Amino acid sequence: MYCPKGATSLTRFDGVLAPVITPFTKALLPDGERLIAHCQWLINQGIGLAVFGTNSEANSLSIDEKLVLLDELVTAGIDPDLMMPGTGCCALSDTVRLTAHAVKLGSRGTLMLPPFYYKDVSEDGLFAFYSEVIQQVAEDSLRIYLYHIPAVSQVPISLRLIERLAKTYPSIIAGIKDSSGDWSNTQALNELAIDDFRVFCGAETFLLQNMQSGGAGCISATVNVYPSPIKDLYENWQAEDAVQRQDHLNEIRQIFQRFPMIPSLKTAVSIYSSDSSWLEVRPPLLSLNDDQQTNLKDQLESAGFEMPGL
Repeated sequence: MYCPKGATSLTRFDGVLAPVITPFTKALLPDGERLIAHCQWLINQGIGLAVFGTNSEANSLSIDEKLVLLDELVTAGIDPDLMMPGTGCCALSDTVRLTAHAVKLGSRGTLMLPPFYYKDVSEDGLFAFYSEVIQQVAEDSLRIYLYHIPAVSQVPISLRLIERLAKTYPSIIAGIKDSSGDWSNTQALNELAIDDFRVFCGAETFLLQNMQSGGAGCISATVNVYPSPIKDLYENWQAEDAVQRQDHLNEIRQIFQRFPMIPSLKTAVSIYSSDSSWLEVRPPLLSLNDDQQTNLKDQLESAGFEMPGL
């Protein structure tokens, strides 16, 4: 049985990370070149990379495609220390394979969904899944950030399960992304008596509250398109104008939420980079139609939205 040796020199994540949107070619194949460029644009603004998140269309990508993309990112010079790849899959073997590869490449952490196909699974079953991943990866440098998104996965990660995992694997269970949309849950996570447990809210709408409650930052869809203003609030959450900064971020977020989120993010990148290839999404998702694209552009321009340097 693998027994973690305890703390290593790895620093746990904090700050602002993007669940990086995945570009596709006209043939609906992952476009590594555009992904690398977008990641570099985000890094230049101080943003971490949660590739293979929900907004990355991660569950529309095969394991092999994810492995190749990770290799392409690192080969292109993207620092794996800035990466928190999503590695949670329905199959244990897929989760182990992807997680082990991310760790081997030097990723500072992995963002791990629970196995989400079977519903109403027990806490013991989820504990066994995460424990088995840790045992099979068997690397002291593994850091797992749990991913709680019950509205999508329909498999919640309870406070009791988190405490149990952190007690058993204190050096490996490093934090959580809470995409419940329930502030009371995020607040309860910040109040857990777990040493150095990093809590990320799943939308920047809770960023100010999360920082005020001792949270670590946010991992949010709109970081893909509005990174600097979100990072500015993270860095200046104690400033006199923090509430005004939060209100502005909420306004921009609400514009994107009036449309299907992933296609709207890709539309914004397409518009502001003058690159229509970014419009591609994999079925069953669909791109915004022409009227929706125009409507989104008009609303963003009215709100003073920009993507400088894209």
